[in-house]
Amino acid sequence: MTTALLIIDVQQALCSGEYECFEINRVINTINDLSSQARNAGVTVVLIQHEEANSPLAHEAAGWQLAEGLETAPKDLRVRKTTRDSFYQTNLQKLLPKEDFERLVICGLQTDYCVNATVRQALTLGYDVVLANDAHSTVDNGNLTAEDIIAEHNKDWAHLTGSVTRIDVIPAKDIQF
Repeated sequence: MTTALLIIDVQQALCSGEYECFEINRVINTINDLSSQARNAGVTVVLIQHEEANSPLAHEAAGWQLAEGLETAPKDLRVRKTTRDSFYQTNLQKLLPKEDFERLVICGLQTDYCVNATVRQALTLGYDVVLANDAHSTVDNGNLTAEDIIAEHNKDWAHLTGSVTRIDVIPAKDIQF
């Protein structure tokens, strides 16, 4: 089974300042450990960056850049997106055709937006998904704390397995490549 690792939106604007996600330094360290393991196993790593005009995430703006401390490699693939779903109107599905990639390991930002949309779309497209339950984060939303949002999504995702695809929601240290 061919696997790819998707690292979603770990960008400067979401890792510092006003929009800094919960426990971001721990999350980045966990993602770095996961991506190092993936690269050592010869697994494709895809860095996905959200962009939105006239915002801190405007293409090439300081906030659009990958987060300081996020480890990357020259062989990593890159995808730019303008919606929550990393597949919608991007080249991601062409980079990871279902015929060649059956399993996606997913981590990144933000839990309740881009990570959620991408997890659900990956399942719809027929990929098996492994979600690193300790390698995604978000911010408080006014009703729930970021910690509660993360816990609720981990619980919800664990019940999404269907008749054709499956999702495993497990700690990054337990993910095997």
